[in-house]
Amino acid sequence: MSQLVDRFGRRVEYLRLSVTDRCDFRCVYCMGEDPCFLPKEQVLSLEELAWVAQAFTELGVQKIRLTGGEPLVRSDCVQLVSMISSLPGLKELSMTTNGSRLTRLAKPLREAGLNRLNISLDTLDAERFSALTRNGKLERVIAGIDAALDAGFQRIKLNAVVLKGQNDAEVLDLVDFCRSRSLNIAFIEEMPLGEMDERKQSRHLSSDDVRAIIQTKYPLTLSDARTAGPARYYDMADSDCHIGFISPHSHNFCHECNRVRVTVEGRLLLCLGNEHSVDLKAIVREHPGDIDRLKQAIIDAIELKPLKHHFTHDGTQVLRFMNVTGG
Repeated sequence: MSQLVDRFGRRVEYLRLSVTDRCDFRCVYCMGEDPCFLPKEQVLSLEELAWVAQAFTELGVQKIRLTGGEPLVRSDCVQLVSMISSLPGLKELSMTTNGSRLTRLAKPLREAGLNRLNISLDTLDAERFSALTRNGKLERVIAGIDAALDAGFQRIKLNAVVLKGQNDAEVLDLVDFCRSRSLNIAFIEEMPLGEMDERKQSRHLSSDDVRAIIQTKYPLTLSDARTAGPARYYDMADSDCHIGFISPHSHNFCHECNRVRVTVEGRLLLCLGNEHSVDLKAIVREHPGDIDRLKQAIIDAIELKPLKHHFTHDGTQVLRFMNVTGG
């Protein structure tokens, strides 16, 4: 059982560990068009990432998700998976990826001990895909999904951010795509992270709106299936696919938050929608090998975890892009 319990009685059992702020896409809801990436010396090394992961698992964290940016742009990512997957007490090691490199890496990742994959896919239209990602190729991601299935990954989940007037007409197409391949999918409300001119236009679509679109074709019933994340899942009577909704705006899930993030710079981020954080990188580098000191810093930091986030639609937002935060 996790030793990390915040002031509100929430037990932290889930770490999202960012391994890079770099990405081969430039998705419109994740980063600016011309991002400035961190220099190498500011990013946690392979050994430092594994050390942080070990500290969390020794404190009782049972699930770790590797995020980015795009984690697979790091050439040592498979090695990192191998190092973390063998940690005692870890029950699940997963990854969020854009899927563009899975044709080459799905099998090595599976063999290294990665348990689950979340793959971002917001559209099945090649032209729209290139526009939303600013440079991505849809066919590479589809091929990556199929490679992950061939490698033996079970219950792969797609993540789709739905934007009004851009890809909302494809909600049912995405559901049908998942049904055809026995994939799960989570529809995500856009989160106001990072300063972008595009957000001056109203493009928010609530989870209730998305669910209503799906129910015009497929009646949904609330599922008993739960994960360590914030999604609420629904079932369809004629398919084993689960349809999830992540609703940071319309259905705040903070009361049961069980996760924290470590950014690519080694900052322990206690809440996605707040700036509360503690610099773990300084501890790791000033006191190498002292895992007890690192663990105590993590325990102390949990006291800073706020009750909830405050996302709004009025232009108020956290000026920290998602690629820096970690997915």
